[in-house]
Amino acid sequence: MKKLLKVVLSSLLVLSLTACGDKPEVSVVKDAQEVYGCNTLNIFNWGEYIGEDVIRNFEQMYNVKVNYDYFDSNEMMYTKLMGGSSYDILVPSDYMIERLILEDMLQPIDKEIVTNLDVLTDGVKNLPFDPDNTYSVPYLWGTVGIVYNKNNVDIKELEEKGYNILLDEKYKGKVYMYDSERDGFMVAFKALGYSMNTENQDEINEAYEWLIKSKEAVEPAYVLDEIIDAMINGDKDIAIMYSGDATYVISENPDMDYFAPLSGTNLWSDSLVIPKNASCPGLANEFINYTLTYEAAYDTSEFVGYTSVNDEVLKELSSEDGTYGDIDAYIPRTDNEFDEVFKYNEVLKKELSDLWIKVKNY
Repeated sequence: MKKLLKVVLSSLLVLSLTACGDKPEVSVVKDAQEVYGCNTLNIFNWGEYIGEDVIRNFEQMYNVKVNYDYFDSNEMMYTKLMGGSSYDILVPSDYMIERLILEDMLQPIDKEIVTNLDVLTDGVKNLPFDPDNTYSVPYLWGTVGIVYNKNNVDIKELEEKGYNILLDEKYKGKVYMYDSERDGFMVAFKALGYSMNTENQDEINEAYEWLIKSKEAVEPAYVLDEIIDAMINGDKDIAIMYSGDATYVISENPDMDYFAPLSGTNLWSDSLVIPKNASCPGLANEFINYTLTYEAAYDTSEFVGYTSVNDEVLKELSSEDGTYGDIDAYIPRTDNEFDEVFKYNEVLKKELSDLWIKVKNY
């Protein structure tokens, strides 16, 4: 990638006395048009996955307009990208980043602009799909586990059974399963003691049979984002959920708690990347660098409930006096040898997708 000529301007963030409602105006620290020859940034991200003031502040700091579009799956994002859509920043998950790198669809991060990588917490460093952050910069991260109603589910039973609690008929009609073949089969693989990246056909078949047994035993409801409000309302006793969603649920309903079985789980991360066809890559790198700052990282993590990649923010929000200090789900564990990162495997994904449809239609 050609490095763009940079104009030396002040990079200090100065708060103006002028207010926008009850929020202070943020002064321009660089004029993007002057520095990068463009003043519009197009971002494609998950819904409700950014701090309340991050976009507004960035627009004022760089005198730009940010267009912000939403996707609801990595596959939807990929399809739109392959259809010719142009964005400056995407926020895909680990396995999708691996795919985009393999297919030469990303440009390298400009580390002369992205200078805040030293704030990253240890759990998001040296990730296998991009160990040197050549093409991606961590954004939010977490695990997948079990949200449960403490009044109706004994933690000792969870510790003993792990994911196999989903085979217990006494929870029939009281379980939510996230409607995702990756997460559904991850649960089955880990319940059986297998890698969630297995390509062994016998293990895949055994996981399919486990999911069928689970459906017969507990009749799980397969849902998407509605799982959050449903668990806040206490509609069911058990749900397979992402740790960030679990954090929010627990903050709203103290009867709920979070448990990640020792047999292992998915340790996932979402990162910011710049497509090769980005129209304003210099400004994209500036935005990525800004997301790592204390102010932006704190705003995002506190607002959405997912774990910050900024070590200082993570420690503050999870401290005794922090917003999520009493919620274990906020801090992903990093010391379990059976936790894994999903690898890109299109053949396996297709097979699991077909089997998942069979499970739901059983």
